[in-house]
Amino acid sequence: MALHGLASITIGVPDVAATIGYYTEFGLTPGEDGWLSTVDGGRQLRVLPAATRRLLEVTVRADNADDLGAVSSRLSTMDIAAQTAPDSVTAVEPATGVRTVVRIAPRIHQEPTIPPPLNAPGHIVRANARTPGVLRSNKVKPRKLGHVVIGSTDYPATRRFFADGLGFKLSDEMKNEGAFLRCSTDHHNVLVLNAPVTYMHHSSWQVDDIDEVGRGAGAMLADHPERHVWGLGRHHAGSNFFWYLKDPAGNFSEYYSDMDCIVEDAVWRPEVLEGAKGLFNWGPPPPPSFIRPDDLAGLMTGAHSPR
Repeated sequence: MALHGLASITIGVPDVAATIGYYTEFGLTPGEDGWLSTVDGGRQLRVLPAATRRLLEVTVRADNADDLGAVSSRLSTMDIAAQTAPDSVTAVEPATGVRTVVRIAPRIHQEPTIPPPLNAPGHIVRANARTPGVLRSNKVKPRKLGHVVIGSTDYPATRRFFADGLGFKLSDEMKNEGAFLRCSTDHHNVLVLNAPVTYMHHSSWQVDDIDEVGRGAGAMLADHPERHVWGLGRHHAGSNFFWYLKDPAGNFSEYYSDMDCIVEDAVWRPEVLEGAKGLFNWGPPPPPSFIRPDDLAGLMTGAHSPR
């Protein structure tokens, strides 16, 4: 597809230093001007000051000027104003106020991870040796930004903006509650949720395998058990392993691995998911604070309409 993934997100938080410290411990590499980088994606998270936590900007990668022209044309038919530049198209999603930038950028190249040999019933491929997964001692470092989840008070409008305006494709949906949308071969890069207030639910960061999910979360929780939100488990939509933690501002951050990849759009059939299946296939049940974060009432009180 012409779009090929998230380039970066920018979040606003009350305490920039504490939040940068958290994501540095999470495995991102801090740089200048509030930026943090992943191993393969480069600068993918920017942290800026804001009165309350919120998603400020989403940047999407595109191949060329023709792709930008297509985005600009679609937004125009929706009566959404867009600023055009030689290398980008910028528009504000009307319902949430999130600034979106589609920018010409190279495709992310990832060196393949060789999975460790796995023993299975009647299939012993690793004999007389421990699995490498339990011998690792290096710090877990996310390979790339996978997706971001946005709560919108006008779910249909936000969904239309990303799908009909920017050109994201539908992978699966939670009936009347959420749409898993992709701008790459990954199962989803944006999940739009029906919500009582505009907010960012979580950002998700790819690691190599389930051992890295567990090791990353274990390290983050060793001295801060209060960071735990939900995990370990496996989603149905996307099929990925997950573990969710909470940053100092109240945003959730997810380590994930083994995401479904959709390389032929005509072959994939989106599902309409209902009940628990819309959230997970196995794992502990999600806590109420995952479905409705504890600070939503406060965000509603302090929120102002982006319109």
